This record gives sequence, structure tokens and C-alpha cells, in this order.
Amino acid sequence: MKIEQAINQTKPFRNNRHRAMVNLIYTHNWMVDQLRAKIKPHGITMQQYNVLRVLRGAGEPISTSVIRERLLDKMADTSRMVHRLAQKGLVVRRECAHDKRLVDVSLSDEGYAMLDQLDILHTEMDRICEALTENEAAQLSELLDKLRSD
Repeated sequence: MKIEQAINQTKPFRNNRHRAMVNLIYTHNWMVDQLRAKIKPHGITMQQYNVLRVLRGAGEPISTSVIRERLLDKMADTSRMVHRLAQKGLVVRRECAHDKRLVDVSLSDEGYAMLDQLDILHTEMDRICEALTENEAAQLSELLDKLRSD
């Protein structure tokens, strides 16, 4: 479906860059909604899921500031999310050995189990992007990288 149809656009966009920007925002929200629906039954948010993935990828305890640097959503309150994940038993917080002001965070066994259950999202992400060939997906990724370059 064309973006104009999806948002019931009646006037033409100012230019193709404007159309691309609106299309990108709309598509981002659509993709997030698709993934959120799969995560919601597990009782965590997309941002919390991202924290869990960052921790698994780190492979060792890391500070909340390192987590924040690696998050997809830079507006997220990392300390609050880590606190909530700890309350759910999905992460473990420990005082940093070399800097008492910092807290090291790692996945708990329950956190690893949750991610194992949520690995179904890999299939869902593939399904969401199945309209693109591998080459088209690579090209799209390169264009998005280019868009963010300064």
C-alpha cells in the first residue's frame, strides 16, 4: 500500500524527501506495533526487551551508562528500566567493583529464559521484511545509514 493510501493523503507531498520522511516514520511505527504485539504477552515493553538484548549481547555485566549508549531508543530512562527489570527478576544489579558509584547489570537466569522465548521475534522480523529481497534489504540499510551520516 502506498503511503498516500495508508494515511489518506489527499494533497501531494512537497517533494520526494518529504514523502520519504513521512513514509519512514509511518513504517517505523507500523513495524514497532507488529513487534510490540508479540512482546506484550510477556509483560515487558519494547524498551525493556532492548535492554535485555543489549545485556545478552554484552556477555558480561555492564553499567547502565553503557546500556544507554547501546539502546535503540536514546530517550529511554535506563536506570528506571533496569530497576523494573530487576523487580521482575530478569536482571541482576551489583555494585561495580572498581567504581562504587556505578551499578553493573547482567541477565538473570530468568532473563535468559525470557529472551529464549522472545527469540520468536527473529522470525517475526523476517516476516515483516519478507517483501524485500536480501539485496533490497541491504540497499535499504545502506540508504538509512547514508541518511544518518553527517
